[in-house]
Amino acid sequence: MKSLSKFLIACALAISSLAIMADDDWLRSMPEFELSDHLGKVHTMESYRDYELAVFYVQGVGCPIARIALPNYREVRDEYSEKNIAFTMFNSNIQDNIPRIAKEAEEFGIDFPIMKDDGQQLAKALGVERTAEVFVVDTSTSEVLFRGPINDQLGYETQRNNASEWYLKDALDVILAGGTVNMDDVPDSKGCLVAIF
Repeated sequence: MKSLSKFLIACALAISSLAIMADDDWLRSMPEFELSDHLGKVHTMESYRDYELAVFYVQGVGCPIARIALPNYREVRDEYSEKNIAFTMFNSNIQDNIPRIAKEAEEFGIDFPIMKDDGQQLAKALGVERTAEVFVVDTSTSEVLFRGPINDQLGYETQRNNASEWYLKDALDVILAGGTVNMDDVPDSKGCLVAIF
């Protein structure tokens, strides 16, 4: 009986350590980088240090979900314009180059810088899987404090007229108040698959 109890305790400890590892693996750190955007400006992690937080949106040329979510991202940026937060985008798709990204930005009125993630440096470091996902980064530590969808308006083949949950806004409010986001309450992002090579 004692050996069964020891086995069950060992299993519980293993499962809890796996859960901790999964959380750590989900929220990674932003690596140092040097990437150009579609307007020719070079971005580094150092260039965001004057901000308290930086929000990075995964963009993809031709992705309908990334396009439809754009006004929601813009709304969050505008609502938090008085806060010391940078809002930007990056594109990790192998098939997308700077001219294609610039054309998409012009056609869809994208008024954010869109960095081209050459070599998928950011995507690999952050574990990016889909477009339209956002990452909130503490610029002093490069730690990712939140990752997920902007809100619950968009899904696969579904679209609500209005969002009922604003995951990004809620996360920013919690972080700015000094708290920690409970990632268990945040669903996976819906978006186009980003193939990692």
